[in-house]
Amino acid sequence: SFDVPVGQVTTLLGRNGVGKTTLLKTLMGLVPAASGSIPFDGQDITRAPSYRRVAAGIGFVPQAREIFPRLTVEENLLMGLATRPRGSAIPPRIFDMFPVLKQMMNRRGGDLSGGQQQQLAIGRALAFGPKLLILDEPTEGIQPSIIKDIERAIRSLAETGEMAILLVEQYYDFARALADQYLVMERGEIIARGPGSEMAARGIRRLVAI
Repeated sequence: SFDVPVGQVTTLLGRNGVGKTTLLKTLMGLVPAASGSIPFDGQDITRAPSYRRVAAGIGFVPQAREIFPRLTVEENLLMGLATRPRGSAIPPRIFDMFPVLKQMMNRRGGDLSGGQQQQLAIGRALAFGPKLLILDEPTEGIQPSIIKDIERAIRSLAETGEMAILLVEQYYDFARALADQYLVMERGEIIARGPGSEMAARGIRRLVAI
């Protein structure tokens, strides 16, 4: 068991194949939970379909980004507003965090670079104002300059105190820089946890090194 507190970044680390992405898909209802329960914001969502979890306030940025390649940047962002009232506007803070999206509003998502697509995927998940933002390896295949932009965006989101953030990441330095608390998974179990400030002292890099 673990909690994901509001206003903090909870980082989940582990080697390939230990169950991190499966856990996230279970939280989103894409994989059924074999046992246990998932309480969220006072509700038991263990058996709820994915769309109800989104409506309850969970935003998800999958590992493969999964933007709509034939839709424009604007249309992709509007898809993130599906649970909001008709006519809701794209929140300006998305463009404050990722100015390139404002510049490319009419460009198709499939024409963006990998880093730009990642920013778009995060923007889409933020569009409806989630209470929990789940990110699955947002640095994978991304150039260093955009990794820094994403790091700043995640930190600023946590500091607003509006949402909890669960970050799955293999890039240790990125995870350590953001973690208010960390979890380490191995073979489907949490084997270590603690404050992010203690990751170096506790040798967490050794537990996740390939």
